[in-house]
Amino acid sequence: MATLCKNCSHALVFDPRTQLLTCSSCGSTFKPEEIESQAKEYREDLKAEAASEVYGTVDDKSLMDCYVYTCSECGGEIIVNGTEASTTCVYCGNPNVVFSRISKQKRPEFIMPFSISKEQAIVLAKKAIKKGIFVPKEIKNFSVDCCRGIYLPYWIVKAKYADAVVIKGQVKQGKNSVTKYFGRSGRLDFDSLPLDASRALSDESSAKLEPFNLHNLKQFDEDYLAGFYSNVSDVTYSDVRSAALLRAQEFFNEEALADVKGASSTEVVASCPSIRVDPDMVYAMLPAWFITFKYKGKHNTILVNGDSGKVVCGLPWRKILFYCLLIGVGIAVSVAAYYVFKATLPLFFTGRRSSSSSRSEGRIIALLVAGIIALFTTGIRKFIKVIKSINLTQDKAMFNFMKKRQGE
Repeated sequence: MATLCKNCSHALVFDPRTQLLTCSSCGSTFKPEEIESQAKEYREDLKAEAASEVYGTVDDKSLMDCYVYTCSECGGEIIVNGTEASTTCVYCGNPNVVFSRISKQKRPEFIMPFSISKEQAIVLAKKAIKKGIFVPKEIKNFSVDCCRGIYLPYWIVKAKYADAVVIKGQVKQGKNSVTKYFGRSGRLDFDSLPLDASRALSDESSAKLEPFNLHNLKQFDEDYLAGFYSNVSDVTYSDVRSAALLRAQEFFNEEALADVKGASSTEVVASCPSIRVDPDMVYAMLPAWFITFKYKGKHNTILVNGDSGKVVCGLPWRKILFYCLLIGVGIAVSVAAYYVFKATLPLFFTGRRSSSSSRSEGRIIALLVAGIIALFTTGIRKFIKVIKSINLTQDKAMFNFMKKRQGE
């Protein structure tokens, strides 16, 4: 069902820039809380029917999770997935809200309206991409295949987490390094931990969109959905608890590792986590833009936080340039090391060395070697992180999540 303009009966769409419902026909604007559709009460019980029930038995497995909903404006059949709560009619372009899914299931308590417009999201994405040194020029000037504004369902929970971990690390003892173990224990209390409530989108992708400013939440009103897509929650309390445990463990391990001083190559090798999630959870819808483009036959999806404008993406990169730069840095470090030796330890090259100069040489060599190892270790970690980000950007599940939405 679409919310109609009081003046001309044209469908209204929410504008993130003005935070008002706007009419493209007569130019009227309204506050979402001031509009109440008269047709809503008549369409709350109109459910989306399974495609197999509408069209009869079908062999195409791709239709098994599809449902048919009737557009309130033109009567056209809208295909929605099992959890979609708002969409756009592919025939007339008007926004439609499947009210039965947000009133008969569990109605969200809050919604964070989009404050970043579609145009702003595209500009922010392109601006972020242009900063990439190794990003190909074709990608920096990419053309948008599709841009969807989607409200993602979230559970905002209160949780108490406790853990005791064993950390393994390398500690210098003289000229050698020895393995040592450290113990850390403690607890974390979360007052408002947002957790993705949609199985269609990976938790890793949604987590990268954070943080959301939860102070911008408003009381839920269906009119904020006008012109955007949205999903309802399809996870259980057990799913929420598991997700909370993983997120809390990540935070705890990060703090525990940072607390171990004087050790390198630290890692958590054992833990005994426990968590209690308050069953009184807050159900909210949070905004995100999904921008897709194609590069060398592969679909790439860029996420933009619809509230803060944070851009999340990992993009294909020029490996040859990276390797050339890596080799160049290695050569530069080697040359610099040579001149450091030559300038500070002239006796080293003449063959006349005292015991004190030998010790100094040993310290400098050790520092240089440690510096080079640290440099390349950091580079490798960064490389692994970039590869993971690229895999998320090219994730087929994320692309399909966005692709299932109908026309612009």
